[in-house]
Amino acid sequence: MGRGGIGGAVAAADLENSDSTRGFVRDVKRIVVKVGTAVVTGQNGRLAMGRLGALCEQVKELNFQGYEVILVTSGAVGVGRQRLKYRKLINSSFADLQNPQLDLDGKACAAVGQSGLMAIYDTLFSQLDVTSSQLLVTDRDFRDPSFGHQLRETVVSLLDLKVIPVFNENDAISTRRAPYEDSSGIFWDNDSLATLLAKELDADLLIMLSDVEGLYSGPPSDPQSKIIHTYINEKHGKLINFGEKSRVGRGGMQAKVAAAVTAASKGVPAVIASGFVTDSIIKIMRGEKIGTLFHNEANVWDCSKEVTTREMAVAAKDCSRHLQNLSSEERKKILLDIAGALDANVDLIISENEADLAAAQDSGYEKSLVARMTLKAGKITSLAESIRAIADMEDPISHTLKKTEVAKDLVFEKMYCPLGVLLIIFESRPDALVQIAALAIRSGNGLLLKGGKEAMRSNTILHKVITSVIPDVVGKKLIGLVKSKDEIADLLKLDDVIDLVIPRGSNRLVSQIKAQTKIPVLGHADGICHVYIDKSADMDMAKRIVLDAKVDYPAACNAMVRL
Repeated sequence: MGRGGIGGAVAAADLENSDSTRGFVRDVKRIVVKVGTAVVTGQNGRLAMGRLGALCEQVKELNFQGYEVILVTSGAVGVGRQRLKYRKLINSSFADLQNPQLDLDGKACAAVGQSGLMAIYDTLFSQLDVTSSQLLVTDRDFRDPSFGHQLRETVVSLLDLKVIPVFNENDAISTRRAPYEDSSGIFWDNDSLATLLAKELDADLLIMLSDVEGLYSGPPSDPQSKIIHTYINEKHGKLINFGEKSRVGRGGMQAKVAAAVTAASKGVPAVIASGFVTDSIIKIMRGEKIGTLFHNEANVWDCSKEVTTREMAVAAKDCSRHLQNLSSEERKKILLDIAGALDANVDLIISENEADLAAAQDSGYEKSLVARMTLKAGKITSLAESIRAIADMEDPISHTLKKTEVAKDLVFEKMYCPLGVLLIIFESRPDALVQIAALAIRSGNGLLLKGGKEAMRSNTILHKVITSVIPDVVGKKLIGLVKSKDEIADLLKLDDVIDLVIPRGSNRLVSQIKAQTKIPVLGHADGICHVYIDKSADMDMAKRIVLDAKVDYPAACNAMVRL
C-alpha cells in the first residue's frame, strides 16, 4: 500500500532526510501506539489536554493517510485518583481533615477513571471526525486459546471501518498485586500489553511514548548521560543505569525497554520517544532519528556513529585551541601550504571531480547543479590564489576594537576572538569547502563540514589535500568531514561542543536545521539576486554590470535573477 505522506510529512523528498536505519518505516502499515501515564497526565494528576490533543491530531493524520493505528493508553488510575481525592475531600468531616488518609484503592481509581479517560478520547477524536472504540482486557483473557482469534476479528473489523481501537488493561478487576510481575509471562502492565498486542495483531511497528526523549545511557537528569538512538542488547543490555521510575504509572523506562526488546525479538520494531513533543509520531513515520529504536537486526548495523560524531567534534575543538595558540605568521604559513598543495594536486582533484560529475549526470541532476560542482584547472588555481589573499589579510584574532577605562586599573577591551567549533552544511559546490576551511584556519576555528552527497569524492579529496599540510602541533582533526547525512542529527545535539551552525543552501535547509538544534544557527532567508538601475545611472556601465551578473557564472547562486 503506497503512502501519500502525512500532511506531506512522509513524502519521498522528506525520506531523503531520514536515517538509513529507519528506512523500514516506508513499509509500515499497522502501528501500535502506547501512551504512558506521565504523557496523559500533568504534574497535578489532571489530564494533560494539550498533549492528548496533539496525540489525537497525529493519530487522525495517520488514519487519514491509510495507516492502521491501534492505541494503548495508560492513565485511568491517575484520572480516577484525582477525581476520588476531590470527592473524598468535599465529603470529609472536620475530624477526617485532622487525620487525612490519602491512600486510595487502585481498583476503585481505575473504575472511576476509565470512563473519564475514554470520554476525553471520544470527544477529541469526534472533533477530528474520527471514531474511537474502547477495548478493556486482562491477562486472564489471553489464557483462553480462542480469545486471540476473536480479538483479531474485532480489531480488523474496526480498522476496516477506520475506527481507532483504544486498549487499556482493566485494572478494576485485575487479580494481580504489586510488584505487578506475572510469572506466566502474558503481560503485567500496559507496556507489556502493547507488546503483546503488537504481536497478536501483526503490527509492523510499536511506538511507545514516554516523558523523556528515549533511552539514555544513565538517568536523563545526569549531564553525562547520552541518548541511545539504536539499542543493541549485546552492547547496551548490561551497561544501562536506569534512574528512578516515572513519577506516575508502574513501570518506568526499565519496563518500556523490556517490552521493546521483547517486541523486537518477535519481529516488531519498536521506538521509545517523547510524548511531550507534539509531532514525535509524525517524525518517527518520516524515518527521522528521534527516540530509541529497537530492531531485531540492530546488532548487524554500524551503530558507532554516536561516538564518532562526538569524538570528531571534540577533536576539532581541541585542535582549534592549539591553532589559536599559534602566531599570525604561523597560521598564515598553513594557508600558504594549503594553496601550494592545491596547485600540486590539480590532476588528482580533477579526476575525482569528474567521477562525481559523471555520477551526477547519470542520476539526472539538473545542469545548473552539475555546473556548480565542476572543478576545472582554472578554478582550482583561482581557489589557491584566494587562499593566499586570505593569508595576507590582517590577523582577525586578538584584534582590539575598543578600550574603555571604567575605573582605575579596570579597563574593558572589545576584541575579535575565535568562536570555537563551526558546523557548516553546504550543498553542491566543492569549492565552498576550500573557502570555508581557509577562513576557519585564519580565524582560529575548528571545523566540521558536511557537503552534498553528489560531490562526495570531490569533497573527500579536497579535505585530504588540505588536512595533509596542517602541522601536527595543531592536529589533522582540526577539520572534520561528515560523510553521512545520518550524522547531522547527532551533531546538532552537541550544543556542549559545537558553537555555531552555518547552513549554506535553500531556505528549507536552513529552516530544518533551526528546528532541530539548540546550537546558535547563522541562517538566512531567501536570496534576492536583483539588479536595480536608477535613471541617473551610466547606461554603458549598467549594461556591462548586468551582462556580467547574468552570464559570467550563471550556475552560481548569486547570478542575477531579475533586472
